[in-house]
Order: sequence, then structure tokens, then C-alpha cells
Amino acid sequence: MADAAIRAVVEAIHSSPTQAVVYLAGGASLALGWLMSVPGASNTLLETVVPYSRISMVQLLGRVPSQHCSRGIAEEMALLAYNRALKLSKPGYPVLGVGFTGTLATTHPKRGDHRFFLSTRTSDRLCTSSITLSKNLRSREEEDKVSSCFLIQAIAKACKVPGALDSGLTESDVPDESEIEFTEEQELEQLINGQICFKVYPFSGEAYGSHEDRKIILPGSFNPLHEGHLKLLEVATSICGSGYPCFEISAVNADKPPLSIEQIKDRVKQFETVGETVIISNQPYFYKKAEIFPGSAFVIGADTASRLVNPKYYYGSHERMVEVLGSCKQAGCTFLVGGRNVDGAFKVLEDIDMPEEIRDMFISIPAEMFRMDISSTELRNRQRPLT
Repeated sequence: MADAAIRAVVEAIHSSPTQAVVYLAGGASLALGWLMSVPGASNTLLETVVPYSRISMVQLLGRVPSQHCSRGIAEEMALLAYNRALKLSKPGYPVLGVGFTGTLATTHPKRGDHRFFLSTRTSDRLCTSSITLSKNLRSREEEDKVSSCFLIQAIAKACKVPGALDSGLTESDVPDESEIEFTEEQELEQLINGQICFKVYPFSGEAYGSHEDRKIILPGSFNPLHEGHLKLLEVATSICGSGYPCFEISAVNADKPPLSIEQIKDRVKQFETVGETVIISNQPYFYKKAEIFPGSAFVIGADTASRLVNPKYYYGSHERMVEVLGSCKQAGCTFLVGGRNVDGAFKVLEDIDMPEEIRDMFISIPAEMFRMDISSTELRNRQRPLT
């Protein structure tokens, strides 16, 4: 059980909107108990993973590290945790990734230092601490408590909540702390480069008040955004009955150069003007979108639905098409299909030959609820963007 000072800080963490994924290896185990024993833990913790064995760490990192306990590994774990938190969090909530790796006192004397590395990653900040503990000063349990207090304090700082804890460090312990702040441009650059999977601009103002885990996503280039897009998402949300509506732009295209940072910012401004949430991702393919937006409902046109089930786009293989879309189904995703002009004729979902194995993934948006034939391409040609 946490003492009063620790409990007060943890309560403040749970009262903040920040949602976190925590990856721990080699120490700070008490911190998980403190975080989960104080009511409100589900407000903060999305997932905790303890990759304690060598194989577990290799699978987490996706590679064999030269050493398991280092500053670089802690930062890599924090970035992986941050991306995982993005995928699991409620739309628009601030997220936090925490990476901890330590080599503390054990059953036999260690030749090397007793030390731990702790890294926290938020949208605009990477903070890393390296602590070398005095040898033969504390038991394993005492070193674990020091590292746990340090972890709770770091999470509180990342959540921007008050509270100070005495971690128990002495003058003979050696701390080394660093902090890197990211601009919006740097964050978008990280997104384009694949370091982070997406960035949310919650302009709707509903983010912190929403309890909806499921996203209703209308993907597109939105060059420009127009009334048809807004109406389509509104109708799709009413059909779903519940969910958090948002638009999504992929900065990376399948057959074109990636969008520039200025192009992204220009398109984002459109959504700020109309007060709608937009997500910038780096995945142009739906099976990849399903991985980063699990459990979501994607809103698409009949033209896109026709391409999704056309084996031509899967090297001519019907089996491959069913396998790829089946992975979207396993991720809990569905597709809401609105009518669109396809090869000169207006078509709805019922006009498309859907494979039996994946038919239940697709939900029709009736033409009487939504029909708008104008496209962004036509608007660009007319030079009449939404204002």
C-alpha cells in the first residue's frame, strides 16, 4: 500500500486527462502496484507490460539489443509505449509513453553499477533520467522503492500535475537528466519519417468530455474540405449510434510523394475553422489504418469500397484480398459505405459484389440519408473551397 505522499501524487495523476502505456524491465515494480491500487487507475493506465526476459525484450523492440539496460533502450521503450498509447487512447486525450530499464541489486553481488534509466515521451517532449545508485547502500527492495518513487514523480511531471516525492536518493547517488522539447513541425517530421504513427488535432472541443473509445473515421485528402465531407461524417455517426467522429489525412501516399509539413498545416487549418477533429497519420492503406485505429468504423465511398474488394489490387488474388480485409475485421474495424459515382453511374453498397467472408464488415449508408455528388477535385477546379 502506498503511503500518504505517494497516494496523493497518484490521485493527482489519475485526475489528469493523460492516458499512459508503461513498459518496465528490471525494477520500479512497486510503482505499478501504487498506480493500480489507487482508485481511478483506469483513467490513466491503458496498458502495462513487463518485458523481463531477454526474448520478451527482443519481441518488444523488434530486434536484438546489444545491451538491455541503457539510456537508448529506455528512450526506445518510451517511444514504443507512446505509439501504443496513441492507438489505445480516447481520441484527443494527451498520451504518455513510459520506458524503464534497470539493473538493481540481486541475489549475488554485481560487478557492474546498480543503475536505472527512465524515459517519458509525450507529444512535445522526451525526458530521460539516468540514475547510478551507490552500491551496497540498499537492499533490492529499497532500490526498487527508490526507482518506483522516481517513476511516479516522472509520470506526474509528464501529466503536468503538482506533487513532490522524496525518492530517497542520497548525495552519493549520481543522477543525469535531460529533456528535449519538440515543435509541431518536428512532431510532423517524426510522423512522416515513421517514428510516431499519428497526431490528433482535437478541434471539436469534445475530447476530454468524450467517453467514446471507438473512432468513426472519414479518411481523405480533403483538398479542399467541403460540406459533403461534413454531412457524410454526421450521417455516419448517426448510423453508428455512438463513437467519436473525426477526419483522417495520411501524410504518406501510396503512389505520390508525402505531403510537406506546410501542406499538412494548411489542410489542418480547414478543420480548425469548422471545429472538427482531424488526425494526421502515416498510413495510406486501410489494413495499416486498422492496425493504428483498432475498433474503428471507417467511412468510405462506394468507389473506395469497390477498390477494396477488387483482387486486382492484391496481385490478382481473391484469397489475398480476403486475408488482408480479414485482418481489418480481426482488429474490430468496420466500413460504412456511402453512395458515389463509379464509372459515371451512382452506386451504393448493394451494387457491389461483396465476398461472403467479409460482407458483415460493410454497412450501407442509404442514399436517402446522404447523397452529394460533388468531389474535392471538382471543387479545386472551381476554386471554391469551404469557408
